[in-house]
Amino acid sequence: MMNQSSSCVNGEGEEEEEKMVDITLKTIGPSPPFRLRVPSPITVHDLRKLVASNGHLPIENLRLILRGNVLHDTKDGDDVSLQLNDGDSLIVAVKPKPPPKQVRDGFEDEDDDDNLKFQLPQSTSRWKRKLFCFLHDKLKLPDIILMAIFSLSLKMWVLIVTWFILAPVAHRWDLGPLYILGTGFCIIFVNLGQRKHGDISAYSIFNEDFRELPGTLNADRLDQDIRAGQF
Repeated sequence: MMNQSSSCVNGEGEEEEEKMVDITLKTIGPSPPFRLRVPSPITVHDLRKLVASNGHLPIENLRLILRGNVLHDTKDGDDVSLQLNDGDSLIVAVKPKPPPKQVRDGFEDEDDDDNLKFQLPQSTSRWKRKLFCFLHDKLKLPDIILMAIFSLSLKMWVLIVTWFILAPVAHRWDLGPLYILGTGFCIIFVNLGQRKHGDISAYSIFNEDFRELPGTLNADRLDQDIRAGQF
Protein backbone atom coordinates (compact mmCIF):
# COMPACT_ATOMS: atom_id res chain seq x y z
CA MET A 1 0.00 0.00 0.00
CA MET A 2 1.33 3.38 -1.00
CA ASN A 3 0.85 6.23 1.43
CA GLN A 4 -0.19 9.48 -0.18
CA SER A 5 1.45 12.55 1.29
CA SER A 6 -0.63 15.70 1.54
CA SER A 7 1.03 19.00 0.71
CA CYS A 8 0.12 22.19 2.48
CA VAL A 9 0.40 25.47 0.67
CA ASN A 10 1.96 28.14 2.82
CA GLY A 11 -0.15 31.27 2.91
CA GLU A 12 -3.58 29.59 2.72
CA GLY A 13 -5.47 30.07 5.95
CA GLU A 14 -2.93 32.62 7.10
CA GLU A 15 -3.90 36.23 7.44
CA GLU A 16 -2.39 38.46 4.83
CA GLU A 17 -0.04 41.04 6.25
CA GLU A 18 -1.30 44.56 6.27
CA LYS A 19 -0.13 46.46 3.20
CA MET A 20 2.05 49.49 3.91
CA VAL A 21 2.55 52.28 1.37
CA ASP A 22 4.70 55.40 1.22
CA ILE A 23 2.85 58.64 0.47
CA THR A 24 4.06 62.20 -0.01
CA LEU A 25 2.48 65.03 1.96
CA LYS A 26 2.77 68.61 0.73
CA THR A 27 1.83 71.25 3.27
CA ILE A 28 0.46 74.56 2.04
CA GLY A 29 3.05 77.12 3.06
CA PRO A 30 6.83 77.25 3.40
CA SER A 31 7.17 73.78 4.95
CA PRO A 32 8.93 71.24 2.69
CA PRO A 33 7.14 68.03 1.58
CA PHE A 34 7.65 64.94 3.71
CA ARG A 35 7.00 61.23 3.28
CA LEU A 36 4.88 59.07 5.52
CA ARG A 37 4.39 55.30 5.67
CA VAL A 38 0.78 54.37 6.29
CA PRO A 39 -1.39 51.24 6.06
CA SER A 40 -3.74 50.79 3.12
CA PRO A 41 -6.70 50.79 3.22
CA ILE A 42 -7.09 53.40 5.97
CA THR A 43 -9.94 55.61 7.12
CA VAL A 44 -9.70 59.34 6.53
CA HIS A 45 -9.98 60.02 10.25
CA ASP A 46 -7.05 57.70 11.08
CA LEU A 47 -4.99 59.21 8.26
CA ARG A 48 -5.62 62.72 9.57
CA LYS A 49 -4.52 61.59 13.04
CA LEU A 50 -1.28 60.16 11.64
CA VAL A 51 -0.54 63.31 9.64
CA ALA A 52 -1.36 65.55 12.61
CA SER A 53 0.88 63.57 15.00
CA ASN A 54 3.83 63.42 12.58
CA GLY A 55 3.59 67.05 11.48
CA HIS A 56 2.65 68.40 14.94
CA LEU A 57 -0.48 69.95 13.49
CA PRO A 58 -3.89 70.52 15.13
CA ILE A 59 -6.17 67.75 13.90
CA GLU A 60 -9.35 69.82 14.33
CA ASN A 61 -8.07 72.35 11.76
CA LEU A 62 -6.37 69.88 9.41
CA ARG A 63 -7.76 69.05 5.96
CA LEU A 64 -6.42 66.59 3.39
CA ILE A 65 -6.78 66.93 -0.38
CA LEU A 66 -6.31 63.96 -2.72
CA ARG A 67 -6.48 64.38 -6.51
CA GLY A 68 -8.25 67.72 -6.13
CA ASN A 69 -10.93 66.42 -3.71
CA VAL A 70 -11.20 67.37 -0.04
CA LEU A 71 -11.33 64.22 2.09
CA HIS A 72 -14.10 63.99 4.67
CA ASP A 73 -14.16 61.67 7.67
CA THR A 74 -17.69 60.41 7.02
CA LYS A 75 -20.17 60.15 4.18
CA ASP A 76 -23.84 59.31 4.72
CA GLY A 77 -23.00 58.57 8.35
CA ASP A 78 -20.29 55.95 7.55
CA ASP A 79 -16.52 56.26 7.88
CA VAL A 80 -14.74 56.90 4.59
CA SER A 81 -11.86 54.53 3.74
CA LEU A 82 -9.04 55.18 1.28
CA GLN A 83 -7.11 52.71 -0.90
CA LEU A 84 -3.72 54.40 -1.19
CA ASN A 85 -0.84 53.38 -3.45
CA ASP A 86 2.89 53.93 -3.26
CA GLY A 87 3.83 57.42 -4.38
CA ASP A 88 0.41 59.02 -3.87
CA SER A 89 0.62 62.74 -3.06
CA LEU A 90 -1.73 64.54 -0.70
CA ILE A 91 -2.01 68.23 0.07
CA VAL A 92 -2.20 69.16 3.74
CA ALA A 93 -4.12 72.35 4.52
CA VAL A 94 -4.38 73.81 8.01
CA LYS A 95 -7.23 76.18 8.75
CA PRO A 96 -5.82 79.27 10.51
CA LYS A 97 -6.90 79.98 14.05
CA PRO A 98 -9.54 82.72 14.43
CA PRO A 99 -8.17 86.14 15.45
CA PRO A 100 -8.75 87.47 18.97
CA LYS A 101 -12.19 88.82 19.75
CA GLN A 102 -11.07 92.45 19.79
CA VAL A 103 -9.69 92.03 16.27
CA ARG A 104 -12.71 90.28 14.78
CA ASP A 105 -15.43 92.51 16.26
CA GLY A 106 -16.18 93.79 12.77
CA PHE A 107 -16.72 90.26 11.47
CA GLU A 108 -19.27 89.04 14.01
CA ASP A 109 -21.91 88.59 11.31
CA GLU A 110 -19.84 85.86 9.62
CA ASP A 111 -19.35 84.06 12.94
CA ASP A 112 -23.06 84.30 13.67
CA ASP A 113 -23.82 82.66 10.31
CA ASP A 114 -21.51 79.76 11.17
CA ASN A 115 -23.15 79.36 14.58
CA LEU A 116 -26.60 79.18 12.97
CA LYS A 117 -25.63 76.11 10.92
CA PHE A 118 -27.41 73.06 12.31
CA GLN A 119 -25.19 70.17 13.38
CA LEU A 120 -26.13 66.85 14.92
CA PRO A 121 -24.63 66.02 18.32
CA GLN A 122 -21.97 63.32 18.52
CA SER A 123 -24.33 60.96 20.39
CA THR A 124 -26.86 60.88 17.52
CA SER A 125 -27.77 57.41 16.30
CA ARG A 126 -26.53 56.10 12.95
CA TRP A 127 -29.92 56.09 11.20
CA LYS A 128 -30.47 59.74 12.14
CA ARG A 129 -27.07 60.64 10.69
CA LYS A 130 -27.93 58.85 7.44
CA LEU A 131 -31.28 60.67 7.27
CA PHE A 132 -29.57 64.00 7.98
CA CYS A 133 -26.99 63.41 5.20
CA PHE A 134 -29.78 62.51 2.75
CA LEU A 135 -31.86 65.59 3.58
CA HIS A 136 -28.88 67.96 3.72
CA ASP A 137 -26.73 66.68 0.85
CA LYS A 138 -29.29 65.20 -1.57
CA LEU A 139 -32.42 67.29 -1.02
CA LYS A 140 -30.50 70.46 -0.02
CA LEU A 141 -32.95 71.37 2.74
CA PRO A 142 -32.11 74.60 4.62
CA ASP A 143 -30.76 74.39 8.16
CA ILE A 144 -33.88 75.91 9.72
CA ILE A 145 -36.03 73.04 8.37
CA LEU A 146 -33.47 70.44 9.46
CA MET A 147 -33.47 71.97 12.92
CA ALA A 148 -37.25 71.69 13.10
CA ILE A 149 -37.20 68.08 11.90
CA PHE A 150 -34.53 66.77 14.26
CA SER A 151 -35.59 68.81 17.29
CA LEU A 152 -38.88 66.93 17.60
CA SER A 153 -39.02 63.57 19.35
CA LEU A 154 -40.32 60.40 17.72
CA LYS A 155 -43.47 60.57 19.86
CA MET A 156 -44.21 64.08 18.62
CA TRP A 157 -43.77 62.99 15.00
CA VAL A 158 -46.24 60.14 15.57
CA LEU A 159 -48.79 62.64 16.90
CA ILE A 160 -48.25 64.97 13.94
CA VAL A 161 -48.67 62.15 11.41
CA THR A 162 -51.79 60.92 13.24
CA TRP A 163 -53.24 64.44 13.17
CA PHE A 164 -52.81 64.70 9.40
CA ILE A 165 -54.35 61.24 8.92
CA LEU A 166 -57.44 62.15 10.97
CA ALA A 167 -57.84 65.61 9.43
CA PRO A 168 -59.48 64.35 6.15
CA VAL A 169 -61.82 62.18 8.22
CA ALA A 170 -62.95 65.21 10.24
CA HIS A 171 -63.40 67.21 7.03
CA ARG A 172 -65.51 64.45 5.48
CA TRP A 173 -67.88 64.54 8.48
CA ASP A 174 -68.01 68.36 8.42
CA LEU A 175 -66.10 68.55 11.71
CA GLY A 176 -63.13 70.52 10.41
CA PRO A 177 -63.60 73.66 12.58
CA LEU A 178 -64.26 71.59 15.71
CA TYR A 179 -61.21 69.44 14.91
CA ILE A 180 -58.98 72.52 14.68
CA LEU A 181 -60.43 74.09 17.83
CA GLY A 182 -60.03 70.81 19.72
CA THR A 183 -56.42 70.61 18.59
CA GLY A 184 -55.78 74.13 19.86
CA PHE A 185 -57.30 73.38 23.28
CA CYS A 186 -55.31 70.14 23.52
CA ILE A 187 -52.08 72.02 22.81
CA ILE A 188 -52.95 74.57 25.50
CA PHE A 189 -53.77 71.96 28.16
CA VAL A 190 -50.73 69.82 27.34
CA ASN A 191 -48.41 72.80 27.75
CA LEU A 192 -49.96 74.14 30.94
CA GLY A 193 -47.61 72.16 33.15
CA GLN A 194 -47.78 72.21 36.95
CA ARG A 195 -46.89 75.08 39.22
CA LYS A 196 -44.67 74.47 42.21
CA HIS A 197 -45.89 75.25 45.70
CA GLY A 198 -45.76 78.99 46.26
CA ASP A 199 -45.66 79.96 42.58
CA ILE A 200 -48.38 82.26 41.32
CA SER A 201 -50.10 82.12 37.96
CA ALA A 202 -50.00 84.89 35.39
CA TYR A 203 -53.81 84.82 35.55
CA SER A 204 -55.02 86.23 38.86
CA ILE A 205 -58.25 84.22 38.70
CA PHE A 206 -56.24 81.05 39.41
CA ASN A 207 -54.45 82.52 42.44
CA GLU A 208 -55.57 82.62 46.03
CA ASP A 209 -57.37 85.89 46.85
CA PHE A 210 -57.00 86.79 43.15
CA ARG A 211 -53.39 87.78 43.72
CA GLU A 212 -51.85 89.51 40.70
CA LEU A 213 -48.32 89.53 39.38
CA PRO A 214 -46.31 92.70 40.07
CA GLY A 215 -46.66 95.17 37.21
CA THR A 216 -49.99 93.81 35.97
CA LEU A 217 -51.87 96.44 33.97
CA ASN A 218 -55.54 96.65 34.97
CA ALA A 219 -58.25 99.27 35.57
CA ASP A 220 -57.05 100.06 39.11
CA ARG A 221 -53.50 100.61 37.88
CA LEU A 222 -54.71 102.91 35.08
CA ASP A 223 -56.83 104.89 37.56
CA GLN A 224 -53.83 105.35 39.89
CA ASP A 225 -51.62 106.51 37.02
CA ILE A 226 -54.24 109.01 35.84
CA ARG A 227 -54.72 110.42 39.36
CA ALA A 228 -50.92 110.68 39.75
CA GLY A 229 -50.74 112.68 36.51
CA GLN A 230 -48.68 110.13 34.64
CA PHE A 231 -51.05 110.30 31.67
